Amino acid sequence: MSGTTGSNGHGHVPAAELRSQLGHPVIDADGHWVEYGPVLRDAMQRIGGEAAARGFASFSSTVERSLAMGVAERRHAGLSQEAFWGSPTANTLDRATSMLPRLLYERLDDFGIDFAVLYPTAGLGTVRIAEAGDRAATCRAFNTYSAELFAPFGDRMTPAAVIPMHTPEEALAELDHVAELGLKAIMLGSLMARPLGELADTDPALALRFGWLDPLGLDSAHDYDPVWARCVELGFAPTFHTGSRRYGLRTSPSNFVYNHIGHFAAASEAVAKALFLGGVTRRFPQLRVAFLEGGVAWACTLLADLVGHWEKRNLAALEATRPSNLDVDRLIELAQRYDPDMAAALEARADNLRHPREDLVGGISDLDDYSACAITDESDIVRLFVDNFYFGCEADDRTNALAFNRAQNPGGEQVKAIFGSDIGHFDVLDMAEVLPEAYELVEDGLIDHSDFRRFTFENPARLWAEVNPSFFEGTVVAQEVKELLG
Repeated sequence: MSGTTGSNGHGHVPAAELRSQLGHPVIDADGHWVEYGPVLRDAMQRIGGEAAARGFASFSSTVERSLAMGVAERRHAGLSQEAFWGSPTANTLDRATSMLPRLLYERLDDFGIDFAVLYPTAGLGTVRIAEAGDRAATCRAFNTYSAELFAPFGDRMTPAAVIPMHTPEEALAELDHVAELGLKAIMLGSLMARPLGELADTDPALALRFGWLDPLGLDSAHDYDPVWARCVELGFAPTFHTGSRRYGLRTSPSNFVYNHIGHFAAASEAVAKALFLGGVTRRFPQLRVAFLEGGVAWACTLLADLVGHWEKRNLAALEATRPSNLDVDRLIELAQRYDPDMAAALEARADNLRHPREDLVGGISDLDDYSACAITDESDIVRLFVDNFYFGCEADDRTNALAFNRAQNPGGEQVKAIFGSDIGHFDVLDMAEVLPEAYELVEDGLIDHSDFRRFTFENPARLWAEVNPSFFEGTVVAQEVKELLG
C-alpha cells in the first residue's frame, strides 16, 4: 500500500471523508488481527490444555526454524525462504491497532470501514498442524479464544473461526462447536497434504512429504459432501485463505517474493476448480464460497477456461477426436502425394490405424469431465460459477477491475469480487489509505460507482447474508443489508 499519495500519483481524500461521500456502507471482507505470541500461547494452555499448547508450539516453530537457517541449509533441507519482518513497524499506532481489538474498533471510522470480518495471522496455521489430536484441540481453543476476544465488538467486527479439514469428521465437529460459540464466519483448511501410497508402507514420513495435496472437491481422499451440507444447514459461507508457498515451483530457499507472488491465486484456483468440476456447486446451490487474497484475475481466466474447455471436451465434441473416425485410406493417399516416406510408415501400420484401441482412456468409464456439473450449455457453467463463488481482492490490485468487465467475461457477467483490506500485514503500510487506494479504480475510470458499491458492500453482504440472513443483525450495517436483500 502507498502512503499519502496513491500508486498512480493520486492525492487521496481521507478515508472517513470518502466513506461519507459514498452513500453506502463499506464491509471489509478480509482484515487481519495479529496475535501476540506469549498471550496466545497462554490462552491455548488455559483453554485447550497441553494438546493445544503443543499444537501451537508445533506450527509457530516451523517458520522460526527456517529463518534461523542459511540459504545453503534450507536448500539442503528442502525448505523455502519464509516471510521475515511480516508486519509494519514504522507506524506504531497501526501496529498496536492490529494487536488490540478495542483500538481497532475505535479506529474503523478513520479507515472508512463500517464492518470488518477479521482473519487471524498466526492462527492461519492451526488448520495445518500435523498431529490430529493436537490439531483439533488447538483449533477448538483458538476459536474459543477468538470468540472471547471479539465478543464486545460484534456490532462492527467479527472474527473468522478456523476449521480443520483433514477429515470430514473433524470439520463437522468444529463446525458444530463454532456454531455453539456464536461465531458466524469460518475459514476452512484446504490443500491437505496426503501421503503417497507407494511410499506409505515403507516410509510414512517421506510418503507425506512427497505426497499430494487434496483440493477437497475432486478426487479427494474423503467425501466432503457432509461438510458442505452442514455449512448450508448452519448458515456458514466457507472461505479459504490457503496459500501455496513451500510447494512445487514456490520453493526458493533465498527469495520470499519469488515464493509469494501468485501463491494465493494458485491455491485458490486449485480448490475452486475442484469444487466446480466435482459438482459441489451443482449439488449445493445454496453454498457460497470465498477465496481470499488471490485477487480476481485468476477467477476470470478460470471461468473463461472452463467454458472454453467444455466447448472442446463435452461428450458431443469428443466425437471429433474419437480415433476410429479417422479415414485411414484418405490419410495414406495424402501422404503418398506429399511425403512418400510418411506414406510407407502409415501403410506399414494401417491395420492398427483402422482398428485403434479406444479403451486407452485411463480406466475411466465416464468420459465427460463435466458430468458432475450436469452442463447443458455455457450458461450452466456461468451460473454454477458466478452464483456460488466470491473472490477476495486487496485494494492496490488494479486487475480487480476485470471482475466488472461484462464485455470480457463469459455470459456478459460480473465475477463477484469482494474488498479485503489486509490490514495488519506487511503490504498495508497505512491503514487509513486502504479504502482511498481501492477507490482509484473509480477515479481512473476502470470501474464506475455502481461497481465500487458492489465491490465494497453488496458482494460482501451477499456472501454471508444469503446463507445466513441474520449474519448482520445487531450490526451497524443491518438495515442497509436488509434493504439490499429485499
